Amino acid sequence: MEELLELRQFLEQGKIHEALLLVDELEEMSLGDKINKIDSYGVILLIHLIKQKAEKRSTRSWDVSIENTVREINKINKRRKSGGFYLNQAELMDILEQGYQVALKRAALEAFEGRYEAQELAAMVDQQETLAEALKLIQQ
Repeated sequence: MEELLELRQFLEQGKIHEALLLVDELEEMSLGDKINKIDSYGVILLIHLIKQKAEKRSTRSWDVSIENTVREINKINKRRKSGGFYLNQAELMDILEQGYQVALKRAALEAFEGRYEAQELAAMVDQQETLAEALKLIQQ
C-alpha cells in the first residue's frame, strides 16, 4: 500500500521517471507473487500425480485436488484485462521441474502410507512423464 502512496506522490510532483521505476517494481512484485502461488499449486499437483503413478490408482480426493490445483494455476496465470498468460509453457515447465523434488518428498510421506523414502518412490515414477502430464493438464 505504501508503494501506491509513493507512486501518487511521484505523479503529483511530476516525477514521471521515478513513478515509472516504481511501476516496474510493482509489476515485478506482482509477477513474483504469481510465480510463488503457481509454484505452490504446482507442487500439490505433482504430489497427487506422483502418488497416482506410484500406487497405480487414484482416489476421488486426489482427483478433486488435481482439478482444483489446475483451476487455480490457470486462474493465477491468466491476464484478466489484456488476455493471454503471465507465464508461457517453458516457464511453467521450469516451475514444475523446480518443484518436483519437493513434491516427491511430500508424496513419499503419503503414498503407500509413507513406507518408502523419496528416492525409492522416485524409482517407481517417470519424472519426465509426470512433468509432461502436469503441463498438459494445466494447458487443457
